[in-house]
Amino acid sequence: MTTHNVPGWRFWLPLAAQVALILAVPAQAVYTQFAGRTAILQTVPVDPYDLLRGYYVTLSYDISRLETLQNLPGGEILATPNWSAQTPSLFESGLPFYIVLQPAPDSDSQSAATSSLPQPWQPVRISGDRPTNLPSNQIALQGNYRRGSISYGLEAYYIPEDQRIEINERINQSGQSGEAQAFVVEVKVDAQGQAVPISLWVGDQNYKF
Repeated sequence: MTTHNVPGWRFWLPLAAQVALILAVPAQAVYTQFAGRTAILQTVPVDPYDLLRGYYVTLSYDISRLETLQNLPGGEILATPNWSAQTPSLFESGLPFYIVLQPAPDSDSQSAATSSLPQPWQPVRISGDRPTNLPSNQIALQGNYRRGSISYGLEAYYIPEDQRIEINERINQSGQSGEAQAFVVEVKVDAQGQAVPISLWVGDQNYKF
């Protein structure tokens, strides 16, 4: 009976590839956090009871509204996606795009300087390709348009239980009426348009992720 020894590399090579793939995601996030530029995003008003679900903060942004983006220069690319709208696949990756953001015009004003709450950045235009040679005050954030929804990979963040309780209390203090509230989120955006969340502002209190 003849036995054939399987070369070790046939086992180790696929395993190494899987490990590299697993490590690539957190490595990208670490790179973005340290090398990226800071931007401030405005959330849409959030029902205090919907903000915290389990151990995650769940948010949507002003720039997640399709009607907002379609009114920007270049926004017409989101009105005519490059896949069949009649029979969209559940596995369709969607339409990648870039949104150019810059600080609000009044972010350097005296009133903004005396406020502890950072001013949200404003959308400037939409591009199907990653913009290059942007002015120093602008960044390009990569988004994805799929099945009528906009996402940036910034919609859900894990938070520890003790911090979750404190955020809940702060929300209750800042919105006694129970009405929907808007918050701002600090993110870091790298040169490729990838972003990671850094912190959440609830009133004048800042919570790091």
